[in-house]
Amino acid sequence: MTTTPAVTRTEPLKAKSRPGDRWFSGAALFAGSMILVTLAAVAIFLIVQSLPALFATNADASILPADFWSYVGPLVFGTVWAAALALIMAVPLSIGVALFISHYAPRRLAQALGYIVDLLAAVPSVVFGLWGIGVLAPAVQPVYSWLVDNAGWFPLFAGPVSSTGRTIFTAAIVLAVMVTPIITAICREIFLQTPNLHEEAALALGSTRWEMVRMAVFPFARSGIVSASMLGLGRALGETMAVAMVLSVSGGVTFALLTPDNPNTIAANIALSFPEAYGLNVNVLIATGLVLFVVTFAVNALARYIVSRRKEFSGAN
Repeated sequence: MTTTPAVTRTEPLKAKSRPGDRWFSGAALFAGSMILVTLAAVAIFLIVQSLPALFATNADASILPADFWSYVGPLVFGTVWAAALALIMAVPLSIGVALFISHYAPRRLAQALGYIVDLLAAVPSVVFGLWGIGVLAPAVQPVYSWLVDNAGWFPLFAGPVSSTGRTIFTAAIVLAVMVTPIITAICREIFLQTPNLHEEAALALGSTRWEMVRMAVFPFARSGIVSASMLGLGRALGETMAVAMVLSVSGGVTFALLTPDNPNTIAANIALSFPEAYGLNVNVLIATGLVLFVVTFAVNALARYIVSRRKEFSGAN
């Protein structure tokens, strides 16, 4: 009679813990935690400093026309309106430039254009503001006059026309120029990561280069394009100096793009008003910063939701 040997269970192998691994793990955990701590500290500061202003009136703070919400409402509109206009102009241009660099341009030209795009992303915003007020605004003012005269029936081009060209549309053009390099750089890297097998398969089936891009590159890069666009939108929402220099503000809420009656943005209003603010007026400006913080956070959260849904949909297919 033979007996089978007993099967012994072996413990799973564990990697040796070295001091360097422990130090690196702790440093990485500390760095990741500091992001949350910093975000929480900023949020707590804004909330605490904003509480006295949320229910203030004109009797409490001279900067308020009536109450806080009537003050911040036009600023929120101007911020979102200018950023949305900039994104409408910047996203198609950025995708086109990134696609040209990654799939159409010769290698040497693509490298040169890539360097130029990266260089534009590093230009300070005050330089774009000087360009907008000194070059762009005088150049587009005759175009604005022609649009008001010939297309004034359309609400966006309703008159009267601005005599300086420093309108919300000019500010949006400057913002579009500023965010285009950022969106282009990210889209370019996403396009270059498209699997070669997908592109070669599309070409082998007889597709033209554009059909290959439409069937292979764009579906693969869709979530990346959304992420790049939201990153550019976040930059446009928080831009300060360029908008403050270019935009001629009169207050109020209007969708007209070419008139001298322009809404202001939150960031530009804080930059222009904070040096002369005192007392509760400072809290009012900080409260508008809290509103901008919430808007930016909501935009980023929406972008993360869209990207995650895209990934889940792609994985399901």
